[in-house]
Amino acid sequence: MARGFTLIELMVVMVIIGVLAALIVPNVLDRADDARVTAAKTDIANIVQQLKMYRLDNQRYPTAEQGLQALIAKPTTGPIPNNWKPYLDKLPNDPWGRPYQYLNPGIKGEIDVMSFGADGQSGGEGKDADIGSWQ
Repeated sequence: MARGFTLIELMVVMVIIGVLAALIVPNVLDRADDARVTAAKTDIANIVQQLKMYRLDNQRYPTAEQGLQALIAKPTTGPIPNNWKPYLDKLPNDPWGRPYQYLNPGIKGEIDVMSFGADGQSGGEGKDADIGSWQ
């Protein structure tokens, strides 16, 4: 006697898999957004730490014109730092693939380093909210 699954048994299994997927997939997607925010906060903290080292060595932060590039290459525009050294091997992009923003003077602090979040626009809420050194 041949044994196998009936169409109804296969349909029941497919419905169960569909229900489980509907419950689990949204939670997994939210976790990915949370992981990106955490990665951005970690990158920003590291960049700010290196900016502080730059300031200790050179008595000032890089200008807005020099930007974060001053952490990987000696600035060629004034003021030229006297005690410059490489502070980062390379500048990371934010978890959404865009460069981090740098403001000197900052809006929320002496300097600001930030990511515009998932939407790449200033402002926003939830996963689109700005993530910055002031948080």
